[in-house]
Amino acid sequence: MADGVDDAGGLAQQLLGLTEDLLAAGSLADVLERVVVTAKDVVGGDLVSVTLRAPDGGFHTPAGTDLVAAELDRLQYEFGEGCCVECALPSGPAAAHSPDLAVDQRWPRFGPAAARLGFRSLASVALLPDVRAPRLSGALNVYSREAGAFDESDRDALLLLATHASLALAMTEGVTREQLRVEQLQAALDTRDVIGQAKGILMARRRIDADQAFDVLRRTSQNINVKLRDLAKTLVDRHHLLD
Repeated sequence: MADGVDDAGGLAQQLLGLTEDLLAAGSLADVLERVVVTAKDVVGGDLVSVTLRAPDGGFHTPAGTDLVAAELDRLQYEFGEGCCVECALPSGPAAAHSPDLAVDQRWPRFGPAAARLGFRSLASVALLPDVRAPRLSGALNVYSREAGAFDESDRDALLLLATHASLALAMTEGVTREQLRVEQLQAALDTRDVIGQAKGILMARRRIDADQAFDVLRRTSQNINVKLRDLAKTLVDRHHLLD
């Protein structure tokens, strides 16, 4: 379990703070953002994401701590296998776990693909179970680069976290696909704009192309554990301080 959340009292405080924040959140995007941040604090791991399943059966990732998390989710959607796909189904399990994706025979396509990206462990829990359209079912996912990263206490904490998050999500007005699309579109436009500016700065300063500039941003984001859009915004705001 993550440092600082290694006892029942600490976990209870985290969940209490999460509940207060979620109930005060102004939008679905705010709720999901707080959920992934708290999951990272509570459980640890390297990446956290939220999977939502629309009434038409399509999956998407509206919130995550890194673009790589969205890519790992996307692979599960594409292959139709993996923890997040199983838990996001209304009829799926409450939790799913893989201690080593590289050798997990349940997911012969997703597991090796995840391992090639450098991730070995995955734990997912259901969000919004037993919902009816137009509301969305989903899953909360935590990835680690280490095999065997999530023990039973980590997975229990993730289940508790998902229960609190589900209650808050169920109380959030407008948890519909259309609202989510609008919020995602605005966030995507804002993110694309600031990342584009940061790429332009790197291209000019380092004399590299667009793909190389994005790779520099992505690798730096992972190495210092800062969201890509936050790193890009810092670079844009402080580029005059660079050599």
